[in-house]
Amino acid sequence: MTKQLLIPGQVCLETDRLYLRELSPEVYKHLFTTCNSSRIADYLGLSTSSEVDIEREKYSQGMVTYFSTFMSFHLLEKQTGNVIGKCGFHTWVPTHRRAEIGYEIYKESDRAKGYMTEALGAILKYGFEQMNLHRIEAYIADYNIPTAKLLKRFGFTQEGNVRGHYVVDGINEDSLLLSLLRPEYLHLKNTWEANQQPVSNS
Repeated sequence: MTKQLLIPGQVCLETDRLYLRELSPEVYKHLFTTCNSSRIADYLGLSTSSEVDIEREKYSQGMVTYFSTFMSFHLLEKQTGNVIGKCGFHTWVPTHRRAEIGYEIYKESDRAKGYMTEALGAILKYGFEQMNLHRIEAYIADYNIPTAKLLKRFGFTQEGNVRGHYVVDGINEDSLLLSLLRPEYLHLKNTWEANQQPVSNS
């Protein structure tokens, strides 16, 4: 795993089958100021040059504002070292100790194997215990039943419906809002099966 880390001091978490490698503004800066396109694609798990161009455009336009930033993690399969997905916090507002969580498994062949369940527990724990979050929220489509079940498994509470919140194929759709607060996490964390261990990057 050491050879796959890019920046000294970079956060990397470990579960039974996964390494969860930090993907933060500092990592993006290092990638797009010191690495060529081939290395960027390999590191981010991208397949085409157009995907690299999209990430480069995001970086050039500024991925952090005065009010919010992000802290995400790549999911690397231990056996292969392949990047199979991403999970982490965006719209992180440190001043108010809140962030929105999002996640994705890239290929259909890697889905329905429990990878995200495995990763989510470790990443939620990191958010509350290392990022000092008080509130983690999620916005999901009302038809995304698997995601709703996964979040509720970790103690998220559905708060309501956010109207016209998210654009899908040019149409503004509603989103369900769910959240998990720090006191709820502290009460529930011992029931989670995620195995979080630090991985050396020296």
